[in-house]
Amino acid sequence: MGYKNASVLLPPELLRQIQHYVDGEYIYIPRLTENRKKWGDKTAARSMLAKRNLEICRKYKNGVSVKQLSEIYHISPQGIYKILSTHKA
Repeated sequence: MGYKNASVLLPPELLRQIQHYVDGEYIYIPRLTENRKKWGDKTAARSMLAKRNLEICRKYKNGVSVKQLSEIYHISPQGIYKILSTHKA
């Protein structure tokens, strides 16, 4: 996220109105709901975790214990159980 100069982006009247409330301060303007991106959309993190979680489920179905999965993937046993319950359906 980069900073933009409001005096370049906004009409002068709107800028004066904003300055009335926040003079010289940094403010965050959130995205419109329809423009929001989900976590991991900009990187491959989401798909990598999905692939890892499916692999965990496959190994569990093939007899690997929760304790072993926890050690292999460096995830707590509770985290493994959560992954397994999420992918049960």
